Amino acid sequence: MRCPYCNNDSIKVIDSRPSEENNSIRRRRQCESCGKRFTTYEKIETIPMIVVKRDGTRESFDRDKLLNGILKSCNKRSVSLQQIEKIVDEVENTILNSLEKEITSTKIGEQVMEKLKEVDEVSYVRFASVYRQFKDVNTFMEELKKILKEER
Repeated sequence: MRCPYCNNDSIKVIDSRPSEENNSIRRRRQCESCGKRFTTYEKIETIPMIVVKRDGTRESFDRDKLLNGILKSCNKRSVSLQQIEKIVDEVENTILNSLEKEITSTKIGEQVMEKLKEVDEVSYVRFASVYRQFKDVNTFMEELKKILKEER
């Protein structure tokens, strides 16, 4: 770290605290040479996660897109926003902790369905119907039969 005023590298930290958004650390620093003070922000550098879709296209992981997909499947159900955000947090953490730079949309969808099944079965079936692209009523019924077998 160098002083922005005199370019000296002898700097001390006076104060350190989380920023208002809690996504970085705000540090008050003072140059030991000229005595001027300045503020720096430290933020964790994250590697962008790439999602490989079924058709082979790639796009950046978008938390909001995942959240909106789950919200649609939980529409008019007794699933709280807090539960939905917990699912998104858990899936996002699993993805980021995998240390891989790319993940398939299939893996993401499977994780979401696993978590939704625990929270609300109707929301699970709704999500699965879009995710698995049910072609007809028979494939839809097969998924329902799987759920009923697991309950017994």
